Amino acid sequence: MANREVEIFVSTDIEADGPIPGPHSMLSLGSAAYLADKTLLSTFSANLETLPEATPHPKTMLWWEHFPAAWKACRQDCRSAEVVMHDYVAWLQALPGRPLFVGWPAAWDFMWVYWYLVRFTGERPFSECAVDVRSYAMAMRKAPFHKTSKNYLPKRWFDADLPHTHVALDDALEQGTMFCNMMAEHLREEG
Repeated sequence: MANREVEIFVSTDIEADGPIPGPHSMLSLGSAAYLADKTLLSTFSANLETLPEATPHPKTMLWWEHFPAAWKACRQDCRSAEVVMHDYVAWLQALPGRPLFVGWPAAWDFMWVYWYLVRFTGERPFSECAVDVRSYAMAMRKAPFHKTSKNYLPKRWFDADLPHTHVALDDALEQGTMFCNMMAEHLREEG
């Protein structure tokens, strides 16, 4: 049984074919589970079949035209949403601590993951809790929100070997290491 005192930071990124779940589909889910010291415990990655009742949103599909490699990656080896989400819950439950959702923006990624979890498994392994990396950056930098896009953030928070590709697992790894780097700096400053 997992030690509920140990926080596992589950950096998560999703890709979708529209702005909201239900009318549109989550295409890909990637999560990277980290300890606070940036130890990568495990990853989860899956591509999902589109929902039978959903349709792609035209504006989102125009956006995808700029990222053909990422589009191709998220349409390979697709599995049903029900199978993927049950596998995801099992993966989260196998982590050696309490999973905390981490996203950039958390409002976007969490909305999709929560909706799919509840719809297909009835489970809420994150409860209703999510850490937003950009809001954390806003607090650390003591800066207005518009000054916390990735272009404004210190380069020391990024691991140079982790690109942002719009492939869900790649982006989850990138933002997970960034979050751990931020947290380590914050804790050092607090003494």
